[in-house]
This record gives sequence, C-alpha cells and structure tokens, in this order.
Amino acid sequence: MNFDLSQAEAVLSKTPATLDALLKDLPDEWTKNNEGLDTWSPYDVIGHLIHGEKTDWIPRAKMILEHGELRTFDTFDRFAMFTESKGKTLEQLLEEFGVLRTENLRILGALQLTPAQLERTGTHPTLGRVTLKQLLATWVAHDLDHVGQIVRTMAKQYSNEVGPWSAFLSILRERQK
Repeated sequence: MNFDLSQAEAVLSKTPATLDALLKDLPDEWTKNNEGLDTWSPYDVIGHLIHGEKTDWIPRAKMILEHGELRTFDTFDRFAMFTESKGKTLEQLLEEFGVLRTENLRILGALQLTPAQLERTGTHPTLGRVTLKQLLATWVAHDLDHVGQIVRTMAKQYSNEVGPWSAFLSILRERQK
C-alpha cells in the first residue's frame, strides 16, 4: 500500500478512542502488568505515546519543513514516560493522549502538505536521511505496533490459565526479534 496522508490521518485519529475503549476502567492487573523484564505495561505504553506526541512526530515534521537536512532531529527518549507518568492515573494519561493527538492532527492538517513537501528530507540521529512521508508513515505504524503490544501484553496475563488452548493462540508465543 502506498502512503496516503488522508488515510494516515484516519488511522491516527482512531488510536485514542481505541485505547480508551480497551483500557479505561480496567483493574491495574490488566493495565500495569507487563510481559517480564525490560517490557512495558499498557500504562507505560500510553505514557510513551504521550511523550511521542509532545516531542516526536509534529516537532520532527516541522523541522523537516523548516530546516531540511541542516538540523538533526533531537534524540527521542524512549523511556521518558517512566518519569513523566509518575503520579498520574491511567485515565489521566488516556485523556492527555487524546487531547495531544487531536491537537497534533489539527496542526498536521493546517500544514496542508503537498506531495513535494512529503518528499522533503530531514536527518534522523541514527537512521540518517528520512523523508517527511516516511516519518508520517512511521507514526501510523508506531501506533499500530503499540496497540498490538498492549493487546499482546494483556493476553499474556492469562498465559497460564488457558491450558492446552495456548497451542492455538499465537498471541501468547514469544515474539520473534
């Protein structure tokens, strides 16, 4: 499938409501447990998504449009949520994510990006040259990756309870790296 900005915006607009419907009002056992050492809980993932809304997608898009490859993106702190989410409830995080996403999609729409602008390039600190179109496509894939991560993490809470049906549940198998 080729990148289409309006389709990307449609997917991005669904993520907050999807996560809200999936996680709101669930007990902590579902939202604060993870898959083991060095993994994230659904609560952690929401905090991570919030940090991305603040520091990644729109700031980097603007940087590409304003500076091209002349200015390298700031490094993204993948673990900032462990500090930034402290003391907040999951409901507060879900609300914040929804507000930030709505605002970022408003900003994205206001940019009125042309096909030529989508091909403009910037510099990622690890990956090097990237296009605006790649950044925006990654935003969509990143959302979907984390929705999948949340669902997988939740399913694994019953790994020991499903008994022999585990043979039929690929979501419970270890993820290939």
